[in-house]
This record gives sequence, C-alpha cells and structure tokens, in this order.
Amino acid sequence: MSTNLRRPSTASGQLADDVVERLVASVYPDVPLAHLDRLFDYEVPAELVDAIAVGCRVRVRFSGKLVDGYVISLHAGSDHAGKLSRIERVVSPLPVLTEHTMQLIRAVADRWAGGFCDVVRLAVPPRNARTEQSEPQPPPDYPAPDVQGWTPYGSGFIEALRQGRRARAVWTAMPGEDWPRRFAELAVSTASAGRGAVLVVPDTKDAARVEQALAELIGRGGYAELNASRGPAARYRRFLRCLRGEVRIAVGTRSAVYAPVPNLGLIAVWDDGDDLYDEPRAPYAHTRDVAVLRAHLAGASVLLGGFTQSVAATALLERGWAAPLRAERETLRAAMPRITASGDDIYLRSDEAAHSARLPKVALDAARHALGLGAPVLVQVPRRGYLPVLSCVRCHTPARCATCNGPLALGAGRDAVAACRWCGRHAASWACPVCSAGRFRAAVVGAGRTAEELGRMLPGVRVIQSAGEQVVAEIEPEPSLVIATPGAEPVVPGGYGAVLLLDGWAMLTRADLLAGEEGLRRWLNAAALARGASDGGRVVVMAPASVPVVQALVRWDAPWYAERELRDRAELRFPPVSRMAAIVGDPAALESVQHADLPSSVDVLGPVTEPTDESAERMLLRVPRADGDDLARALHDLRAGRSMRKAGDRLRIKLDPQRLL
Repeated sequence: MSTNLRRPSTASGQLADDVVERLVASVYPDVPLAHLDRLFDYEVPAELVDAIAVGCRVRVRFSGKLVDGYVISLHAGSDHAGKLSRIERVVSPLPVLTEHTMQLIRAVADRWAGGFCDVVRLAVPPRNARTEQSEPQPPPDYPAPDVQGWTPYGSGFIEALRQGRRARAVWTAMPGEDWPRRFAELAVSTASAGRGAVLVVPDTKDAARVEQALAELIGRGGYAELNASRGPAARYRRFLRCLRGEVRIAVGTRSAVYAPVPNLGLIAVWDDGDDLYDEPRAPYAHTRDVAVLRAHLAGASVLLGGFTQSVAATALLERGWAAPLRAERETLRAAMPRITASGDDIYLRSDEAAHSARLPKVALDAARHALGLGAPVLVQVPRRGYLPVLSCVRCHTPARCATCNGPLALGAGRDAVAACRWCGRHAASWACPVCSAGRFRAAVVGAGRTAEELGRMLPGVRVIQSAGEQVVAEIEPEPSLVIATPGAEPVVPGGYGAVLLLDGWAMLTRADLLAGEEGLRRWLNAAALARGASDGGRVVVMAPASVPVVQALVRWDAPWYAERELRDRAELRFPPVSRMAAIVGDPAALESVQHADLPSSVDVLGPVTEPTDESAERMLLRVPRADGDDLARALHDLRAGRSMRKAGDRLRIKLDPQRLL
C-alpha cells in the first residue's frame, strides 16, 4: 500500500481525468479494535476530489456502520484486489493532522502497544464547525527577550535556541526561581528565531502562571493555551491557531505535548515527575516520554525542568542524550532557605517529643518567628480530607471496608461516621478482623484536621486551606497559616517565611518504587516557595535526618539522590534501566499472556492478586531497554488476537507504568 502523502497530479499541477477516476485514500477508521489498527483504502468519489486532503477528517462505511476516519495519504490505485468502498463525505477539508503529527501519533501508538485512533483522540480535539469558519491570521512579531535570568545556568542552551540549533537539557532550577518567566523566555527566544515552541506544565494553575509571563513578554495574542478546562469550542479554536501558524507558542497541560505548532524548535516540560503527566487513557503514554520522542522525530530542542530531577531524566543524562543545566553550588547556597529536619540529633536532645510529635517545638518556633516578621507560613500535608486513613486502635491493622475491601476514612464533625472511600458505605459497626477491637486511630491526618489543630496552637492567625477542588493560586504577603496538599501550594510574592513539611513518614513509607523520588519532589516544590536564608526563610521537615531523601532536601541536591536511585534500580533491573509492562485482568487472560510471542529476554513477575480488585490478577513483564520495542509489538499482537477472537475476559496492558504496585 502506498504511503505517498501528496495528491497525484499532472505536470501542470492539476489532477488528470484518468487519475481522478481512481484516486484512492488510505484512511485510519476511528474504531477501537486492536486488530483493525491499520490503513484501509477507500475510493474518492469525483465530487469529493476537490474537498479531500491528506490529514482531513472523513466519514467512511466500516462493517456496515458510518464511522469517522483520518486520511493519511492519497494515491492512484490500490493493492486491494476487490472493489473499494467509497468515502461517504468529507467532514471538513481542513487537514487537522500534519505530516509530523501523523508520524508522532503512529510512533506513540507503536511504542506503547496502542492504536493510532487511541492516540489521535489525545492529540486532536473534537471538531467545532463554526470555529473553522474564522479567517487565519498572520503570526505576530516575536522580539528577542532579555534572558539575564538564565545567567546562573550558563548561556549555551538559550543561545542554541536563538540560533535555531538543537539542544537537549535537564534543568534543575534554584529555589525561589521564577520558572514561569524562564520558560516564557525560552519560548519567545525560539519564536524570535522563526521556530515553534511547546510548553507543557502539570496543571491549570501552573499554566496560568506561564501564560501571565508570556503575556508580559509578547501580549495575549502571541500564544495559544491548550487545556480541556477552556471548553470544547475554545480548545478547538486554540488548536487551529497552532495548526494554521497564527502563533508559534503553545502552552498547556498533558495533551499540549501534541500541539501542532509549525517548524517545532523547542518542547519544554516542567516538573516531569508529577503524576499528572501519567496519561489515564490508552495507550497510557507518559508526557515526558512523548516529549522526548517528539523532539527526536522533529529534530527539536527539549528541556525537562524542575526544582528536582527525576530518575527518568537522570537516565537521559547518564546515556549522554541530554546535558545538565544547573547553577554553581555557591550560587545555589545563596538562594536556599535554611532547611532542618526535626529528627536531627540536636533537636532530639532538646525536645524529647521531637521523634514522635506531629508538630515538634522546632517547627512551631519557625512558624511563630515567621508570623512575627509579618510573613505567611506554609504547612504541607500529604492528604486532603479530615482523617483520610484509619487503622485499628489496638493492633494498627489498616481499617478496610467489609464489602469491597476499600480504605475507611472519617469526615469532620462530632457525629461523623467512618465510611469507605471506594463504595461510600458506612462502617458504624466495624470490628478489626485481627484483634476484634471496635475503635479506630488516625493513620494519616488530612488537611482539614491539620487546620483545626494549628488554629488552636496559633490562635488569632488567619488559616487558609488549599486542597482538592478548592485550590488557592496566590495569597497576599501577610501573616497567615496556609494548609495545602502537594501541588496545591499558593504562590506568595516575596516567599513564605517558613515552610513546614508534615508527616514525612507518610511520604517515605509507601509501598511504591517512586516513594522516595516522589517525596523529595513534593518537598522541594514546597521548599522552593520559601524566602532565602538571608531573608529569614526556614524549612522544617518532620522526618529523620539520616534518611537519604531528607539529606538531599537539606543540601538541596536532587541530582545526587536521583543518581543514587538510578544506580539502585540498575542493580535490580527496574525502570528506567529496563522496560516493564503491567498487565491486569482475569486469571485466564493472564495465562494467555505467558503463551504470547514475547521476547526471549522477558522476565515474568507474578501473577499476584490485584490489590484493588480481588477477582483480578496482576503480572509484570520486564525486558532490557534494547528489547522494549519487541515487547510492545508482541503485546500489540496479543491485543489484536484477542480483539479478533472477541475475547470476553478482562485484560489491561500498560507499558512503562509509573506505579509498579
């Protein structure tokens, strides 16, 4: 089958009559079945020849039903021996897929054992016909910005962007860094050189900060914001602005990594370790990995930035694929707040309760000192809610629902009754299955209960909560207590006088390969909001000082911890040194996986009972990175075979899972 992306024409550029009669379109029908993840040829009727184009949406008949499809190529003739079905209609003549995005979508589908139409749903928003009627506008001028803010990190990366050269870097930002401004400077520098830039951030709060920085540099009309919160019409309008070349800069959340900016020169991802980048829809490709793949395909520059450094980014540095972008150690120390651990020996000697108190004396002293200076205090807690995790008061066995085995939680109020966080059933008559005790204790204290406790300890101080659906983006620089969950910390001009990181043990003792890495990432993101030590900024973490994660925080040395973690994973052959697939499903379905045509190097771990569903089992497949593509192909073929047989049992395949447990 031909994959020529140009419409066949005569020397004069016009379609010849004999070619028109046999013009064929290769189409990906939008069907979810894995065994149909391939191109199908359709005849283009004469009346649609002038409307159809490579990359446009069409309607085709497939298995007797009308379905959407995307035209991937137009060519004369077909390898199909029988009679071809005809294109029913052209939904829109606008090519919503460019040659580059088609290549990217196919590459993502192949790498993560998915289908083309699985990925195109992430890359192309639903059509809005009225929006397409607007006239394209020429892109604005992008003057080269002042980039003095990049001086501590060297000039090599920014100069490469200005000169249109490719550069790949992992940026470790200093505490207190105005990273939205730095990202905006990178994007405008790229656009001023005539190339496109894509900026990807974890959530809409961060996107709003980057948009504000871009607006200050180039005005509101110089970029497009891409995220689902804008609504379908607005999202499609901004998508078209990128596609038509009306702007050279796109900024947004997870799906913005596919933004169709022309002549891509830079793709930058902030805080690539954030779990919001873990795509919840098939084929579950992580945003960071898509960005790296896209930069490779497009020959573009790529930047992975953050206050921390992920282990996956460290692996790119170890392989020489990217270079580190860091400030000198002396410059970093000058910007740091003073960071202490409540479990340090000096505090244990002076405060007998420091090893067990949730808020020891050193933390309260830091908070009172900051409030006395007229500065706000940030208190980070791991969970929202009141008492989100309960356990038996006698033997500390986790309290689970008798119906679905979900975790029990307790809301605020004197008359609150424990209820399951999964199915919502009350557990008024709960009894511990181990020791038969009928009372709970708090295994984890949430933001609501923390706000109550601190309000009593520091009376007269305003308390602000930022968690869940009630996220506060920014607060005034005045005395207040801010209780926030990770990722919901408000920004304050001038920084916080003190940052208290509570329940460190809850961060570090999770049964998760990423527990230490994730704990350090959350702590550094909060600590970066504190003032520098020279301005009285303090950070207190409630954790033992001897733990490597805490040492990395105290020294502000995320690269050291990431390199250490990478060495440990290499010894155990865990990602990112290897590639893994997590497979969850019915026992019979998992047994069929072991009989699939898997690479000879595969290690099969499991199966074991799935923790969230006792009727399902979970299996891990592990191969060396060199065999990762072979594993993806084998799993795609497995999905295709099951789809063809119309297998009724459950099976979910996820390559490169961020959570292994």
